[in-house]
Amino acid sequence: MAGYAAPEPDPEYGWRALREQAARHAGYFTTRQVLRTGCEVRIRDGLRDGSILRSGVGLLRMADWPDGPLDEYAMWSAWFDGAAAVSHHSAAELHGLGRLRPRFVHLSARVGRFPLSPRLVVLRRSFARKDVESAGAFLVTTPLRTVLDLAEAGIGQAALDEVVADAVAIHRCARAEIRSASTALDPATAARLHRALTRAQEDPR
Repeated sequence: MAGYAAPEPDPEYGWRALREQAARHAGYFTTRQVLRTGCEVRIRDGLRDGSILRSGVGLLRMADWPDGPLDEYAMWSAWFDGAAAVSHHSAAELHGLGRLRPRFVHLSARVGRFPLSPRLVVLRRSFARKDVESAGAFLVTTPLRTVLDLAEAGIGQAALDEVVADAVAIHRCARAEIRSASTALDPATAARLHRALTRAQEDPR
């Protein structure tokens, strides 16, 4: 229609949307989200007055959000717009399985541009909804998926034995579900899991 002008975007609506996105990931958000919500001016002002903090390249945080012990996981989840899950060694640590003591943050991501960080190990893959669970500000692979991932990743047999023994002992996984799920793996990996299950049965913990 001649003379029609699109309505001006509501800056307050964009700011509320950005705050809501940040709240899903412990106050972290990305410059991509800033552009999508049209909050560039508000963020520039916030960086000047200290109400917004830089957390890395393309990553920012609301300064009024309290620090927590799992912030690094939340920050990288924000980078992937929530489409990533903490997995492998890092997931095992979160679930209390074994003593792998990861030196990196391990993530699995379906989509997105991988950040350049020496702290990250990212595997691009799809995962079923049943394979992940919420940890509040981020997703993490379930204990069962974590056990299977570590077996497939080829960690040492002794380390796998400990992961499986812990998973069974603290009731993160049942022996039967690990045994059943292992039938979908390659024979060598399935055999490693069966050895770990046998040893877990003998473990007095």
